[in-house]
Amino acid sequence: MLMFKILVLQALYSLSDEATEFQIKDRLSFQRFLGLGLDGTVPDATTVWLFRERLVKARAIDRLFARFDAALTDRGYLAMGGQIIDATVVPAPKQRNTEVEKMAIKEGCVPEACQVKPAKLRQKDRDARWSVKYTKAKVKEGADPKAFKPVDLAIPMFGYKNHIGIDRTHGLIRTWDASAANAHDGARLPDVVSKDNTGSGVWADTAYRSKKNEAFLAKGMFTSHIHQKKLPRRPMPERIARANAKRSAVRSAVEHLFAGQKHRMGLVVRTIGIARARIKIGMANLAYNFQRLAWLEGRPAPA
Repeated sequence: MLMFKILVLQALYSLSDEATEFQIKDRLSFQRFLGLGLDGTVPDATTVWLFRERLVKARAIDRLFARFDAALTDRGYLAMGGQIIDATVVPAPKQRNTEVEKMAIKEGCVPEACQVKPAKLRQKDRDARWSVKYTKAKVKEGADPKAFKPVDLAIPMFGYKNHIGIDRTHGLIRTWDASAANAHDGARLPDVVSKDNTGSGVWADTAYRSKKNEAFLAKGMFTSHIHQKKLPRRPMPERIARANAKRSAVRSAVEHLFAGQKHRMGLVVRTIGIARARIKIGMANLAYNFQRLAWLEGRPAPA
């Protein structure tokens, strides 16, 4: 239990193994949370790393998440009101690869230079990928036409992707998955849609809109509230814009969750490989649910 609590602290405060050891020794609040006294023995960075490696080899994060979800259900926090699906990129340290190494990694092979240097291979993240995040510039109504107009941005990002599904009523993460950053969001919809939710509604952005996903939702008796896309080279019809705006009012809840993970928790992957990344991302999702449950329990009862 002590080591698991240490991983929770790491996820909440985005701490490396070395920083975790130092902060536990330095902060009384961390020692109280872990049940350590002033003269208690603090696990060192290597011990923390070895414990996390044991979880990786045992593939334990999915079972831990499922156990806590069952505990939520036992406390009365059923998955209700439908579900909101989305994904976000989790940054990882950028790799400095040669063109030959890049080609080998994309083909799923081990770079030749790394085959003779096992130590170098251990430092190569062959699972993380580059992706591009596009942001649409918004022009304010009534703005001066001669004024500078904001431009669309394309932001390159390297790392992994956190796919989640939250229930609309409580805002708790009910399903999740991890992948390379270049994985398409829509292709993961069947993996993160939960059949345990008492509501049939599914909200998601336009990345999830496809005939295949619509057929999947219809077959599973779900009600699709996925944003509709604008036709190429045509203005957005007013009725579709209003419908999308109505969907956005519900879907925005998942954006607040991602903002909390990225800004308050500082979610980032410092490990190498998708197996270790799953532990880091899964612990971040689990730690968020801990915080969310504490907030739900602390709310005053409705009159």
